[in-house]
Amino acid sequence: MNRFSVLYTLKKHHQHLTFNTRAEAEDALKKLSRHRRGVAIGIYDAKTELFFWEPNRQKKYSQLSFSEQAQEDNTMIAIVQNLRLQAEIASDENHVDLDIMLRPMPRLVHS
Repeated sequence: MNRFSVLYTLKKHHQHLTFNTRAEAEDALKKLSRHRRGVAIGIYDAKTELFFWEPNRQKKYSQLSFSEQAQEDNTMIAIVQNLRLQAEIASDENHVDLDIMLRPMPRLVHS
């Protein structure tokens, strides 16, 4: 799976898009913020397990106490990790189904 996830909400549900590079993720975050198809929240880096807030949200985040910031970070990271896990499981299930479909049928032996 790609290293970076852009977290956003659409119709009050968390969604994510994955990208190989941070530049691609930042570009997607800007597009989400401009087009209003979803509400951009931030970018998650799976390698470092850090969350980077969308610029407007970063201003509000910066005004929180350290404990509130930690709580917000942990919440966003847990949401993204859960979404990534769900996507990975779904991908694995699709791959297994395909594998089963490619196996030859066993021969039945009649006695």
